[in-house]
Amino acid sequence: MSRELIIYCDESDSSGRHFGNFYGGALVESIHQQEVIARLASTQQRLNLLGEIKWQKITEPYAQKYIEFISTVFELIREGKLKIRIMFTQNYFSAHRLTERQREDGFFLLYYQFIKHAFGLRYAGRAQEKTGVRIYFDKLPDTAEKCAAFKGFVTGLSHNSDFRRAGVQIRQEQMAEVDSKEHVILQGLDVVLGAMQFRLNDKHKEKPEGSRTRGKRTIAKERVYKHILSEICNTYDGKRFNIGISTGMPGGRPDLWLNPYRHWLFKPTDGAIRPEFSKSAARKAKSPAITT
Repeated sequence: MSRELIIYCDESDSSGRHFGNFYGGALVESIHQQEVIARLASTQQRLNLLGEIKWQKITEPYAQKYIEFISTVFELIREGKLKIRIMFTQNYFSAHRLTERQREDGFFLLYYQFIKHAFGLRYAGRAQEKTGVRIYFDKLPDTAEKCAAFKGFVTGLSHNSDFRRAGVQIRQEQMAEVDSKEHVILQGLDVVLGAMQFRLNDKHKEKPEGSRTRGKRTIAKERVYKHILSEICNTYDGKRFNIGISTGMPGGRPDLWLNPYRHWLFKPTDGAIRPEFSKSAARKAKSPAITT
């Protein structure tokens, strides 16, 4: 017997005021894929969201519609039919000793780490059953040659000892770059990912030049973000969820697979602290520290 996991991947801001290198993934098992797509598409149609759903398109008149759409996303998460993972880096921690090639390939090196670790695929295996992984990337922003090389490295995970023991396989033909307009799961992921980079980088505080008040679109986006945070907390039985740190693992490393929703603050193993990005430095610059 065999089963298939489908992962939809997206990425957002590579740099921001406090955080950068945002990567997101939504995972659905093949047995649930059609139901998940159908329910999201039905909500999309009911709300008359005829165009592509994207974080950047949120406006005051559409905020409530986005809130209702995201509620369906989290219903599916709490039912165990969808998992979401968000990864990002913090400017306070800087990788050093990187070669010029590593800096050049940083986007794909981080993406590889996200695929390898974020969903805890090494813990996703089932006894006497092979697990195939299909990956849909939102269009990758680089040359065809670099994208092909990246996919080759991802395919190589099938030879990783932990993946082999779990019976988890990723084949080259099971990876594709897609247009998010055609994939409603990717659109839901885009909204959650966008909300996180919006809040973590203090974009909810931005004001138009020359204005003493925030713009209507910023206020609408903050409203959608707050709803997403409340949905995350409800997923964790009402417990507080800190969006700016890695989600805890009270059940051990298998939680990487078992938890319905997780965040991962990626810290380089040889990282150096940059004091200019500390909370105290932020306060001195009249930039309040992140609270969630």
